[in-house]
Amino acid sequence: MSRFRTVLFDLDGTLTDSAPGIKASVRYALDNLGVRDYDDAVLYKFIGPPLIWSFKEFFGMSDERAAEGLALYRYDYNERGGKYNARVYDGVEETLRRMRNAGIGLGVATAKPENTAKEVIAHFGLDKYFGCVSGGNPDEKRCGKRDIILHAMELLGETDRAAVLMVGDREYDITGAKEAGVTAMGALYGFGSECELVAAGADMLVSTAGEIADTVLG
Repeated sequence: MSRFRTVLFDLDGTLTDSAPGIKASVRYALDNLGVRDYDDAVLYKFIGPPLIWSFKEFFGMSDERAAEGLALYRYDYNERGGKYNARVYDGVEETLRRMRNAGIGLGVATAKPENTAKEVIAHFGLDKYFGCVSGGNPDEKRCGKRDIILHAMELLGETDRAAVLMVGDREYDITGAKEAGVTAMGALYGFGSECELVAAGADMLVSTAGEIADTVLG
């Protein structure tokens, strides 16, 4: 029997390769803010952490300007279809199916706004596997990964932190799991590096989505 009763997944970089849509929408926001002198590599850094933080951290924007950037991003990403410019990673659906069939409770814990996350998951036909989707608030007041993980546990009725595994591809997923008191698995096939995930304190690493079920189910 698995030591884990509940497995939570990050969305971007763990369930889906969402880089094309996110990068395009960040570029749209920056263009409309008149920001054009930057290295495209910085766009990858927007994948994972809360967006409003990223605008401030990577471009030194004020709270007001970052909020404007967030609004522009969401217009392009949500209203113009950028959120569907993604693909499900190979092996994800089979891993979800195997764990669900084994009686593991599954949930999504993402900094992406909750309604958007639900739409993306449904679009790719993954909603049937998950008992909950816990995401950020539209105003990003619940955007810390710790709070998102604990909210997912509450939605699933899970009270034993030792029985919970959080799977994610960035340091924010790992540190959030640690702060929430649950086990952290780093997904090397996503957007974070092995160095980043190990430094953040990942308890284990997987190179493919299929290895998640292999590890959980033994």
